[in-house]
Amino acid sequence: MANIITCIRIVLSVALLFCPALSPVFYALYIAAGFSDLIDGAVARKTGTVSELGSRLDTIADIIFTVACLIKLLPVLDVPAWLYIWILVIAIIKLINIGIGYIRQKKFVAVHSVINKVTGGLLFIFPLTLAFIDLKYSAAVVCAVATIAAVYEEYLIQAGRTT
Repeated sequence: MANIITCIRIVLSVALLFCPALSPVFYALYIAAGFSDLIDGAVARKTGTVSELGSRLDTIADIIFTVACLIKLLPVLDVPAWLYIWILVIAIIKLINIGIGYIRQKKFVAVHSVINKVTGGLLFIFPLTLAFIDLKYSAAVVCAVATIAAVYEEYLIQAGRTT
């Protein structure tokens, strides 16, 4: 059941690409996808169906959701250049982490740390705050936490403490 919920997030994420950014339909799909992210892990734990496949599927769904949101939101937001650079640096760190994890463990690793979950939560509420918090301030908070999470993720990979 948990993997089905995760697959629903993938479908919802792809559907985001076919609706206008920041429209009511966008927000409905966005919130539904976010809700599915909240419950898939809880369902897996509750039903005793936690698995490596589920963990990897969750990571893939998170990536697809994030990329779909970036594709839809970045063109319609007035994003300063320094923010694009910061997002690129975070992405590079995450890609390096994937490479290091693969080299060290001979498999793709997923880190489900508390700080990664906090980053995910902040990323999720970010578009919901655009109407009342200046993008520069909210994005700086999200990027700061995401940077810490990415660096901590590298530490956990180096220490062999991944799931």
